[in-house]
Amino acid sequence: MRRKLVVGNWKMHGSHQANAELLAGITAARPFGCDLAVCVPFPYLSETAVTLAASDLRWGAQDCSAHAQGAYTGEVSAPMLREFGCRYVIVGHSERRGYHAESDQLVADKAKAALAHGITPIVCVGETLAQREAGETDAVVKRQLSAVIHTLGHCAGEMVVAYEPVWAIGTGRTASPEQAQAVHALLRAQLQAATAHGDTMTLLYGGSVKPDNASTLFGQPDIDGGLIGGAALKASDFVAICRAAG
Repeated sequence: MRRKLVVGNWKMHGSHQANAELLAGITAARPFGCDLAVCVPFPYLSETAVTLAASDLRWGAQDCSAHAQGAYTGEVSAPMLREFGCRYVIVGHSERRGYHAESDQLVADKAKAALAHGITPIVCVGETLAQREAGETDAVVKRQLSAVIHTLGHCAGEMVVAYEPVWAIGTGRTASPEQAQAVHALLRAQLQAATAHGDTMTLLYGGSVKPDNASTLFGQPDIDGGLIGGAALKASDFVAICRAAG
């Protein structure tokens, strides 16, 4: 039985006061019966680490450089994230792929950099609405994941994979449980063919997950939890989703 994982992606949201209130609301509601992490903006990693140090909640970042150090202004490396106790880092989120033109190979290189420094990459894959309507969903997500599998080699089993249909992120639209499960099953089969750990790897769903649909989504056989955006910014909603996973 794979243990469920719920990860909050705060994106570019937060303030000292809002973060303190949000984390207090989450920690006060423990235990959840699932693993839990929050991926926060870089400036708040230090205070998040201090706040959560004595708890069983983990924390992480929303991106990292493919390079360990160097003249890369504005970038943050995996070794830096490790110094702040990050357990996870999100790589390849559709907003990074779209707004910053990140290629499949760059995403794979970032995942490799994270693993090299003891951080679990949460590798995001997903299709746009145009790609889904053109019947290209399977080809798109398999291509995105293939680049990471090839680059990580024997370490591929150490990543977490998150399927986030781009058309369902922040739109209020959600893939039906059947649609989400179909893609997760495809990804699971691809991972099983690539690594002996495919059966036990964690696959998350992201895309307008809310308290009222979390249980049905998480009940699918290949969905092991969620990568949560908007609902991760409200303690009561995030707690409800964590309870659905637990």
